Order: sequence, then structure tokens, then C-alpha cells
Amino acid sequence: MLLVNFASNLVSMKFIQTLLIILLIFFGLRILFRLLSPYIMRYLAKKVGQRFQNMAQGYGQQNAPSEKEGETIIDQVPNREKRSNKNVGEYIDYEEID
Repeated sequence: MLLVNFASNLVSMKFIQTLLIILLIFFGLRILFRLLSPYIMRYLAKKVGQRFQNMAQGYGQQNAPSEKEGETIIDQVPNREKRSNKNVGEYIDYEEID
């Protein structure tokens, strides 16, 4: 009887100890994240700004004109076939009646 009481008491103490350790880690990480979040956000904003700047510089270099200024080059002439539909119908002019 005494051994069973001791074992159940030991299990409940280990459970409470494990629960307290989990809560301590959870709240510790929360406080740590709250203290470090401004630095993390500043770092991420700087990285995103650098990425956009690199993309903008790459876009400007990629689309730089290779021809001389004032020179006109037509790559492809569009195909323009105009078809008129003779079966359009009759035009009706509507007037508003007061």
C-alpha cells in the first residue's frame, strides 16, 4: 500500500515537473521573442529592401537599349486582315417619349 502511494505520488510529481518545465520554456521563448522581434523585423526589412534594389538594378541593366538613340526598329509587322460582316442587321434609332 505504501509502495503504491509512493509510486502514484512520484508519477504526479514528475507530471507536474514536466508541465512546469514546458510552461517555463513557453513563456521564456515568448519573452525572448518579444525582446528580439524588433531586431528580427529590422533585419528582414533590410533584406527585402536589398532584394528589391537588386531586382530593380537587374531590370534596368537588362532592358538597356542596345540601339542608338533615335533609331527605329520594327521586329514584326502585325497581320491586319479586316473582315466586314455584311449580315450586321438593320440600324434602329430610338427616341424617348415623354
